[in-house]
Amino acid sequence: MKPIYDSIGLGYTRHRSADPRLAEAIVRLLGLSPPATLADIGAGTGNYSRAVADLGFKILAVEPSAAMHRQALPHRAVHWYSGAAEHIPLPDGSVDGIFCVLASHHFSSLEAAVIEMARICPAGPMVWFTFDPRQVESPWLRDYFPAVWERTFQVFPRLEEVSRLLEGQAGRGVTVTPWPLPHDLQDHFMASGWRRPNMYLDPGVRAGMSAFALSDQITLEGGLSRLERDLRTGEWKSKYGHLLEREAIDWGYRFLRAAKA
Repeated sequence: MKPIYDSIGLGYTRHRSADPRLAEAIVRLLGLSPPATLADIGAGTGNYSRAVADLGFKILAVEPSAAMHRQALPHRAVHWYSGAAEHIPLPDGSVDGIFCVLASHHFSSLEAAVIEMARICPAGPMVWFTFDPRQVESPWLRDYFPAVWERTFQVFPRLEEVSRLLEGQAGRGVTVTPWPLPHDLQDHFMASGWRRPNMYLDPGVRAGMSAFALSDQITLEGGLSRLERDLRTGEWKSKYGHLLEREAIDWGYRFLRAAKA
């Protein structure tokens, strides 16, 4: 099957820069020291591969989409492999740790992916950054884009399910850590505009958010029109202006750290 981002990933790098705070959190949760070798599974354009490599690590970036790989900027410590999470093209025991940033919902089989990750990393930690819409505080996007929001419930499994899978198939204990979203995220993933609603009116920004890029564009038009109107008239601020006073918010983004005792 053709990777999703071969179709929707063009121009991805314009709005999906690695946020250094997220990269630092990945490294902190891995608990490994440079120059450990880490696999970035579902590396995309390598934005976090490069950010973590800048902190002294050797990165094996695994990505199935040629369109994404073509946009990757070279880095001396990042080595690329074409492959999917369910069939990782790396030898057994080849890495000290694994990280995965907002990619697991694109895996065709979470179970197969976890088994493969355990094969290439039999003893080290795994850190996944993911999303669970059931954990969200004040999800105003739902009011404008209900179809997009409902789809996240289908795409993202409950954290409990993913944790059980990691524990059972990877033989590791799992710790869940909330990651409140800063208001000024450099990486424009789906909820990054929680305090910057004008972002969602930019088609280039939406193109880098799979939840929007994969949605029916006709269905989006009504929500975009309402959002544009409410921002112009002040209705959005009337309803959600209290968010403008917040520095960060819990929108359901979580780190899952799977590690042996």
